[in-house]
Amino acid sequence: MRIYTLHTKQNLPISISEAWDFLSNPKNLKTITPDYMGFHILTGADKPMYAGQIIQYIVTPVLNIRTKWVTEITHVQDKKYFVDEQRFGPYSLWHHKHFLKEIPGGVEMEDIVDYKIPLGIIGQLLHPFLVKPKLNEIFEYRKNKLIELFGEYK
Repeated sequence: MRIYTLHTKQNLPISISEAWDFLSNPKNLKTITPDYMGFHILTGADKPMYAGQIIQYIVTPVLNIRTKWVTEITHVQDKKYFVDEQRFGPYSLWHHKHFLKEIPGGVEMEDIVDYKIPLGIIGQLLHPFLVKPKLNEIFEYRKNKLIELFGEYK
């Protein structure tokens, strides 16, 4: 069983409150997700984020195949971090930690995603050619969209 990790950091020239308000609102996920992903929230985004919150989405991650993705917000510490875990979806494991930290002139946003791909050895063979590049592309899109929305950290 192979578990992969994606680790990103980005600095934004905004307050921690502004960053938290945007990033902890599930409705903003659509804004920072590439359009081709066909991201659409079905249920669960009608209240402020809380531990135990279940959010259901439709996504089209690859080959134009629509997939239902269900995540649970398992941990929340106001203006510090939150964790979402997949309960149903395209991965065998998806554990995504979002951290925020005040820095001079802004906020540091850190993401650590631990994930496992289904299909055993076939999934492992597809990882470097399909899954890893797609995840990197999605997080790069998010990085650029956040710069577009909030400006670049200097």
